[in-house]
Amino acid sequence: MKTVIIMNEKNKEILDKIKGGLIVSCQALENEPLYDSYIMSKMAWAAYLGGAVGIRANTVVDIKAIKEKVKLPLIGIIKKDYPDSEVYITPTMEEVDALVETGCEIIAIDATKRTRSNGATLEEFFSQVRAKYPNQLFMADTSCFEEGELAEKLGFDLIGTTMAGYTPYTKNTQLPDFNLMERYVKELNTPVIAEGGIWVPEELKKAMDTGVHAAVIGTAITRPMNITLRFTEAIK
Repeated sequence: MKTVIIMNEKNKEILDKIKGGLIVSCQALENEPLYDSYIMSKMAWAAYLGGAVGIRANTVVDIKAIKEKVKLPLIGIIKKDYPDSEVYITPTMEEVDALVETGCEIIAIDATKRTRSNGATLEEFFSQVRAKYPNQLFMADTSCFEEGELAEKLGFDLIGTTMAGYTPYTKNTQLPDFNLMERYVKELNTPVIAEGGIWVPEELKKAMDTGVHAAVIGTAITRPMNITLRFTEAIK
């Protein structure tokens, strides 16, 4: 039995705004040259001028800076490592609380089957999250179909292919994972976000043709060090 999600009007408007469009991920880690909230806000502004319908961003300071610069729906995450878990994308309630305070329209959470910090399962964790924030939009970052199926059952509002290829049991997956996108669209009711490994316009077009709700591109647009490496590796 497929889950039927009843959504309030505000959240429906947010999902309508991103439907059929490109969301640009504007992130830089501490060890990267562009690690600066001002630079990320400029990246987001450039993405907006280029036609992006939404932004994905990491950390409270970056999200606040970006929201001051552009008025697009924002998918917020906080990447934080915990010694007792491999899960690092919005892994605990502490990160969820902080993201809610920023006012970001959507919060993305690692929804893989890996155990979370303190031994919590996704079911245990997300049931607490949803009870605390019943009207917040949540996106499940998944790596395989079983995770997406569970995410829909748990009541996530969006399901992304974000973690495909990044979990031990999907590490050999060819990206972009078009097969996962297609299966999600055909077998689930929850809107699907194509994310992970999209490098060229042709791949974005192919992803959108699977029927996904929207797509996210990060590295290929906003990480010039990685983009440069792809070119320099090609001529070695």
